[in-house]
Order: sequence, then structure tokens, then C-alpha cells
Amino acid sequence: MKSTFKYSLCALAIGAVFASPVSYAQQDQAQAEDERLERIQVTGSRINRTDMEGASPVEVIDREAIEASGFNNLQQLLERLPSAGVGTFSTQGNSQDTTANGSAAISLRGFGADSTLVLLNGRRVAVSSFAEGVANSFVDINTIPVAAIERIDILKDGASAIYGSDAVAGVVNIILRDDFVGTELSVSHGGTTGDVNYEESTMSLVWGTGDDKGNTTIIMDYWKNTSIFGAEFGRNGTANQAPYGGNDFRSSRGFPGSFIVDGAEQPDPDCPPDSLVGTRCVFDYGPYAQIFPEAERVGAIIQSRRELSRNVEGYIEIAAQHNRSMAGGAPTPLDADAGLYVPADHPNNPWGERVDINFFRTVDAGARIWDVESDTLRFIAGLRGDLNGWNWDVSYQKGRSEGMQTGSREQGWVRTDFLQEQINLGNYNPFGGTVNDPEVINNITTSLVRRGESHLTAVDASIAGEAFQWGDRWISMAAGLEYREEDVFDQPDDQFQRGLIFGTESVQAQAARDQWAAYVEFLVPLTDQLELTVAGRHDDYSDFGSTFNPQAKLQWRPSDNVTLRASYGEGFRAPSLAQIGLGPSQVSTFFTDTYRCEADGESCVPLDYTIVFSGSDGLEPEESSNYNIGGIWQVTDAFDVSADYWSIEQDNKIVQNDFENVYAEHCGDQNSTICERRPPLPGDELGELAVLYNTYVNLSSQEAAGIDLSANYNWELQDIGNIRLGLDWSYMSKFEKDGIDYAGEYEYPEHRWTGRAEWARDTFGVNLNLNYIGEFEDYQAPADVEASKTRIVDSQLLVDLQAYYDVTPELRVTLGSTNLFDEEPPEAFNNDLYGYAPSVHNPRGRFVYTKVSYSF
Repeated sequence: MKSTFKYSLCALAIGAVFASPVSYAQQDQAQAEDERLERIQVTGSRINRTDMEGASPVEVIDREAIEASGFNNLQQLLERLPSAGVGTFSTQGNSQDTTANGSAAISLRGFGADSTLVLLNGRRVAVSSFAEGVANSFVDINTIPVAAIERIDILKDGASAIYGSDAVAGVVNIILRDDFVGTELSVSHGGTTGDVNYEESTMSLVWGTGDDKGNTTIIMDYWKNTSIFGAEFGRNGTANQAPYGGNDFRSSRGFPGSFIVDGAEQPDPDCPPDSLVGTRCVFDYGPYAQIFPEAERVGAIIQSRRELSRNVEGYIEIAAQHNRSMAGGAPTPLDADAGLYVPADHPNNPWGERVDINFFRTVDAGARIWDVESDTLRFIAGLRGDLNGWNWDVSYQKGRSEGMQTGSREQGWVRTDFLQEQINLGNYNPFGGTVNDPEVINNITTSLVRRGESHLTAVDASIAGEAFQWGDRWISMAAGLEYREEDVFDQPDDQFQRGLIFGTESVQAQAARDQWAAYVEFLVPLTDQLELTVAGRHDDYSDFGSTFNPQAKLQWRPSDNVTLRASYGEGFRAPSLAQIGLGPSQVSTFFTDTYRCEADGESCVPLDYTIVFSGSDGLEPEESSNYNIGGIWQVTDAFDVSADYWSIEQDNKIVQNDFENVYAEHCGDQNSTICERRPPLPGDELGELAVLYNTYVNLSSQEAAGIDLSANYNWELQDIGNIRLGLDWSYMSKFEKDGIDYAGEYEYPEHRWTGRAEWARDTFGVNLNLNYIGEFEDYQAPADVEASKTRIVDSQLLVDLQAYYDVTPELRVTLGSTNLFDEEPPEAFNNDLYGYAPSVHNPRGRFVYTKVSYSF
């Protein structure tokens, strides 16, 4: 029955595209044209409406609010959203251990960036060529300049029935500025005021020309920021948080190192006492971290439309962006897998016999640095128009994202075979924390290149209008067809694959697929106050098969100032190409080898171990369902309040198989092929853990629910000026993963809100923005989350203040500060390398900026 309904609905959608204009449009055409008001398309629906309020909750950040925020970076703006959550990431903490260097993404409701659909002018964007977290695909929002944005629509509801895959937790639809006439030039500069020196500079130019027949808008944007290293952050820049009440996460790959002598591990005789942990000489890599990496971005966007006839318009969109940034981390860490040894006759060998290098770090070769460059290109050409009252649109799109990471000999990249050669020659001294001669360092280093590409080709056709009459009411319909091809390629340097480079995440992936879809949506006015919207979409993928997702929404207006709404929908997320086509990829993770600790009394502290991930051909799509119940009360013309209760459930979620479960099942066996161990030392039962092999599986489930509240008040006083007040608050009552409720736990604050107050009079204005992140418990292992309590990570309130003055009608000068009171991030110790939760809090401190805009 479900299958019959599915294919009937799809057939109706296809037939409607070609047949409906002829069948219905001429009925009462003159009367319809007289009554028809200007219609717009709201994010979350394909049907044009006469108002912005639909049956789904949509938060709109308009151009004025973007300017008032003081942010010239899209990621900084979106991370403040109360609906944002875990999985939102940026270049903050960029390091050589990150698999998506230089990129940023938004995650709604904490479901992950891969479950948040990002659209540009209502269309999909090519995903980043470098996946995040090894294999999670995302749209890099660093490729979208803020100067080009007219508004941002945040659909806080599932929308797979409208847009297809990834719209599980919601949709971020970024609408670009167009139909601009004139020239606007903006320049801004800002920097931190504390002990840390950080600066940002931006320039943008918007130019447009047009008439009633068409318009061309060109936007050019430039961004540059300096870097902040961990060494500049004091206590938040060290991996040893033990002196402050936290953990010691210093690395076992030390300088000086530790060696195997006569079958037993021995620390270097010159290891400082405060670095000696058991038989290991540990190393603090924290000062080398790039908390904020240096970056530079330049881009251009051209949008043009032209009337070709009375009812047909042609349009194109061309966007190009070049981003450059850096990623860096501590010098190369080496362990026994490198197979390095020191001959007995080495002139600096303190033991006088051959010793194997167990843990060591080439600090004298310097920090490892990636130069990261990415280029994105987007081209869209299409036709749209009106056919007997039906709006139609046909377009063709090509998109590309290309990334490249390079490292030179001067950037700390050590090859193990070169290093062994110099040790054998007696030129390189690995003992005593010796800084070797630069000529020797040059002989052990190499250059590296990692390349990645992502391509998107899409064709779509859609039509929308009043389909037929039911009684005295018209039923509106939208329908369409889409076809898409996409591929991803991520290739590390050959030296990684040959095992000559150590200590850095090594990712490789390659896959391609095509997909087609058909969708239909109906808007049915049941009464003058009650309307029903139903939609369905069929997607067919060349790799895993097909899926169908329906949606139904109700909107009821019991009075002129009250609107109630409810929606239910089903959704999906297709396995990412990186997850399907992932080759052996290495990551480094801290944990305690408890089996060896219990058997041999060794390694009873967390150390960094290598986990190797591979993809899976048997992955199935994730499935989801969501519902929303809420309403809007227009109390007065100046005051409105909205509230919504939302719930999202996601099953069959694709995740990295929990390495703790893999460890528990396989790592107690010395001969395991899943958990490989080195040969045991004399007298030991288990050898040191070398590699734990893992993969991606359809294993997990997660469910979240909460309440969103929004209130706005506009107060116009003739003598005082205009005052606007606003509040957006989100309460997460539940975030359950695999049966464990994380609401209020680490990284999942229950409460988040933003408040704003704006005052403007004549040529002067002031904007005050508040951003609140609630408290949550510090990190605990999943098994302990519900069984016990731990310390609380404090809440944080950030205050931003901005003032502007219109010197002339063309010239505006703005002065402002984000984090006005220089609030530090709250302490978080249990799982954080630097004493705070970087996925939740920003450590930058007070930032003061000025901006000058001139229009003519």
C-alpha cells in the first residue's frame, strides 16, 4: 500500500510538471490575476505565498541584523544561534590532526554538520573536498562571504520531503544580495585588547546596475586574520592541566624520549623530573597548537538576470572563492612502529649497545605546518517565467571544491628512513634533548602534498501555481524533478601511504554516484482559517537504492493575531561519499590501555594511540522523523511572541564504531588482527598497543527534543528614536544517544539564548547583543553519564556592543566590540586538552573593531 502511494505521488509530480499548466491555468484567469498579491517563496516550501509565515518555524537573520552583529565571518555569526550545537566547527584549534583544515560548518540541534542542509539561494552547494572527522561531509561556509549575504533563513524543522538528503535537523538557506543598483564599499579592521594579539581585516565592494528589464550585481570580498598559538594562551595553552585541577594529557612521544634497552623500556637519562611519567618522558604539545590559524580569503560573486520576453527571464550566477590558511601542531611524534634504532657504536649512545627508539619527538626539526589552500567555483544558468499563471524554473548547475595541503622541508616534516640514515651515520643525536645541526635537519625532512576535489553537477525543473479549485478555494501545488551527479577525491601524499611519515592524520577517500528525485507539494486551504500542506519526495541513488519521505503541516488562524502550527515529516541522510569510499585512514586518540595495565602494570595513564578507519560498501541511509507544534501571537502591532515544541529522532545513524567497544572485545588478545600489539617485552603478557582497526557502521540512534521561544518588540518614539528588543531562547529537554540522555551533560547545555536591543535616531544608532550558553556537566564516559554526577562547567554570558554614525547619507562609521567584558571560557577539565570546551566556547577574548562604509 505504501509503495503504491509512493509511486502514485511521484507520478502525479511528474505529470503535473508537464500537464497541469494546460489543464487548469485558464480557469477564471482574469479573476485570479485581479486577486493575486505579490507572492514569495519561504524556505521549507516550494509554493509561493503572500506572507513570510508558513507552518514551519523559520528564523530570519536579515542584512540589518548581520551588520549589527559585528561579525564579518559567517561561522562566527552562525555559532551564536541558540539552535546551533555540537558538530558546529571552525578553524578554531586548527591543527595537523584535523582532517578538514581551514574549513567551517554549522550543526543545528547538535545532530552534526552532515545532518544540517546548507543551501545557497535555495540550491545545494558542492561539499568540501576534505571531510571533517575523517569522513563526515559538509558544506564549507568559509567559502561564503558575509558581504554577499542579503539574509539567512534558518529552517528549524526537518525538510527531506522538500530538499532531500541531509535536511534532518534543519536547513540553513543563505540568500545572496541581488537587484542592487549603485556602489557600496566597506572596510573594517579589528583586534583583541588583551595579552593575546589577534587582528582581522576585511574589505568588500558591491556594485550593481539595472532597470525594470534586468539587473547585474557583482560582489567582491577580502578577509585576512592573524594567528594565535597555544603558547600565547597561558594556562589554556598547555596540555598539562593537572596544576589547575584537570588532567595531564602530555604526549608519551617525548623530547628527550624513551628507549628499549635489553628488552625493557628506559627513559632518556636526561629526562627532566617534571616530564618523567613511569618509564616515559612526556612532552607538552599545547604551546604549538594554532588556536586561531592565519587565514586569507578572496572571492567574487556575479548574479545577473535579464527579461528575454514578457513571461521569460534568463539568469546566471557565478561564484569563485580562494581561501588560504595554515594548520600546525607539535613536532613529529615517533613510536616503535617507525622501526628506528640507535647502533651500539653511535657516538652519543649512553648505553653502549643497540637500543630501539620506543617514543621520541623530533623537536629540533620544528613544528609541523600545513599550508592549506582551497578553491571553490559555482556556476548556475537557468530560465524562469510565467505560463498562464504558473511559475516555472529550469536550471543547470556545476560546482567544484578543490583543496590542497602542502608542507615543505622547512615546516617540520620528518621522514623516518632519512632519520634512520642520519642516525646510522652518527650525524643525528636522539639523546639528551639535543638540538641537532640545521644541515642534519635538512637531511631528515621532506615536502608533502595532499590533494582533494569534490564535484557537483545538477539539473532541476520545477513548477508552482494554483492547480485546481476545491469548492470556492484554490489548491496550490509545486512539483519538480532533479538530477544530480557528485564525486569526491581525497588523496594523501605517497609518503604517508608508504609509512614514512608519522603522527599526522592521514585520510584517503574516493567515490562517485548519481541521484534523481521527484517531489510534489500541495497547499490546501481547508477553511478560511485552516490550511493543510502535504509533500512527498522520492530519491533514487545509484549506490544504496531509493527512499521516499512524506511531510504534512497544518496552520490554523483562530483569530487575526494568533497563528497555530504543527508539522510532521520523515527524512534521511545518504551515506557520504567519504564514508563509502574511505581508504585506510589514521587518527590519534587518547585512552588507557587497561588490558596491558592490569596484566603487566604498564601504561596506566591515558596515552595517544593510533586508530585506522576504513569505509564500508554496505552502509544504508540514516532515517529520521520529526514533528513541531507551536504558535505565533501578535500581541500588538509592535509586540509578537512565538513558541514551538520540537522533536527529532534519527535511527540507523552512521558513526565510527565505538573504539571503546572494539577495544573491550579484541584488545585483550595478543594475537588479535583487529587490535594489533607489538611483541611483549620479557616477562610481559601483552605487548604495547600498535594499531586498532575500526570502521563506519549503521549503529547509532539519537533523539532530541526541546522548546524554542522568540519575542520581538518595536517601539517608535518621536522624540527619543526607534527601539527594537528581541529574544531567542532554546531549551533542550532531551538529547538521547544510544539510550543515554546527554541533555545538560558535556557539550550539551540545556539553555542557550541571544538577546538584542537596538536604538536608532536620525543619524546615530546603538546595538547591544547578548549571547548566553548554559551550564553543563563536565565530560564523563557514556557509562557514567546517567549513573553519576561530576563538576559543572559554568554558564557564560557574552556582551557585544556596537555604535554607528551616519556622517553623510553616503558615509557610515561603525565602532564596536564583541565580548566587551573580556570573558574567559569556563573551565572544563575531564576531556579537554587545554582546560575549556573548544566545541562550545570561544577563547578569543575582547575584540574591538571599526568599520567604514561608503555608498554612491
